[in-house]
Amino acid sequence: MRRNETSNEPRVVEPNRTERTPPPILDGGNSLGGALYFADDATGAERRALARAANRISRADQVSQRHEAKRARSSSRNERATAAYLPRNGETGDDALRSYRGLRVEPHRATSEVVAGAYPFLAESGLGSEGVLIGQDAWSGAGFVYDPWVLYRLGVLTNPNCLLAGVVGRGKSTLAKSIAVRSIAFGRRCYVPGDPKGEWSAVARSVGGQAIELGGTSARLNPLDEGPRPGSLICPDGTATALSDATWVDMVRQRRRDLLRSISEASLGRATAPVESTALFSALDDALRTNSVATLPHVVAAMFSPSGDVLGSSRAQLLDDGRDVAHALNRLVGGDLGGLFDGPSTVRFDPELPMVSLDLSRIAGSDAKIGLVMACASSWMEAALQDPSGGPRWVIYDEAWRVLKQPALLARMQSQWKLSRSLGLANLMVIHRLSDLDAVGERDSQSRNLALGLLADCSTKIVYAQESGEDAKTGAALGLSSTEVDQLSSLARGEGLWRVGERSFVVRHVCTPGELALFDTNQRMS
Repeated sequence: MRRNETSNEPRVVEPNRTERTPPPILDGGNSLGGALYFADDATGAERRALARAANRISRADQVSQRHEAKRARSSSRNERATAAYLPRNGETGDDALRSYRGLRVEPHRATSEVVAGAYPFLAESGLGSEGVLIGQDAWSGAGFVYDPWVLYRLGVLTNPNCLLAGVVGRGKSTLAKSIAVRSIAFGRRCYVPGDPKGEWSAVARSVGGQAIELGGTSARLNPLDEGPRPGSLICPDGTATALSDATWVDMVRQRRRDLLRSISEASLGRATAPVESTALFSALDDALRTNSVATLPHVVAAMFSPSGDVLGSSRAQLLDDGRDVAHALNRLVGGDLGGLFDGPSTVRFDPELPMVSLDLSRIAGSDAKIGLVMACASSWMEAALQDPSGGPRWVIYDEAWRVLKQPALLARMQSQWKLSRSLGLANLMVIHRLSDLDAVGERDSQSRNLALGLLADCSTKIVYAQESGEDAKTGAALGLSSTEVDQLSSLARGEGLWRVGERSFVVRHVCTPGELALFDTNQRMS
């Protein structure tokens, strides 16, 4: 037994029990876990001593981490202070080039030509990506896409009709063919009522269409054919209604009358008198009543030999009143145009084909003669064009300057232009220059106003390079701005100024090698 150093009381020591020091920290104090692994026989005091040691190590480690983070922040601040960075809000003082308060500028509206001086990074956004790819926008470098039906649906255009003007050799014919062929892939069909140079024949056959060659062949058209009957009619409010037999008879009768009056006036070079129209329509009724398939020879024969009296005219008066008209129509029967329209049709017009072209290249003669043939040929196609269920269709009048010289034919074209929206048609008129209108009657005449009306009904105007001195006339006729007129003189081959609604583009037409080979109009020259 041993006495306590601070007390006189004796201390009892249990047998087989030796006094020892607390065990060391197992992992050097790097974790709390290592300090708290106790021996199974450790006393409570030993356990508390180890816990206090672990807490001291943990607190020291936390203090060390805080000091290290403080040193890192201080080092980062010193590094930023010594680096050559601009302040977050920019330089201060006179070199800041900014005012203390925000600058407020009143809105200003100007043309792109003026605004480009202050902000040169302006480019036209284009017409979207839905439609036929034409080429490249020369101003923005982006692709240029055009489809009159899509743009009409979006409200960009007020009508789908187009005008294409350009001198020979600038690529306007290639553009017209490219638009027609590429549109077929979008479900459009294409009709060419008259091809005076025969350039569309190979194009029509290449897309699985038909090229009807007139003149020098056995092909013959009967302009008085009824044509395919449409399934319905479009009312003024846009709804479709069934076509009755009586309505169909009236439609065919009116179309035949309009055709005969047009070709009569074109042959006479003047408007028909009322009594002449009566004699003409009476002869048409006789031809329809006495023949299963009425033709122009039947009408001419009925005019030279009327069958009887009509209201307001006796048989003798009909013979006298219609004499000049009968001789004018006789040109299509036995004159220089004999064999083309003097019998039943020997070819069939299939409106389901992707492209149909009437090749008139074998018909030689004056512009009046070509225009007369185009009038008869276009009437032959009108029956299919009157069908509103035929889908979107292009009607391309190549070399339309020949037709513009025929006042009687202009009225027929204008009627088709006016009905283009309800029939789903997009008319494309191809001419050389706008001064061709000077040959259409006198100033302020009905013929001149009809021709100008066709231009007004074209929401899309495509102008290729014009001859010297024609730029101002073109701009005046189409209502172009001075900036647009200035662009005309700098247009290269294949470039055109596109006026789509109220927006303008300079477009480079791009063709594939296959298209260039098919559309080439210079084969004979090369």
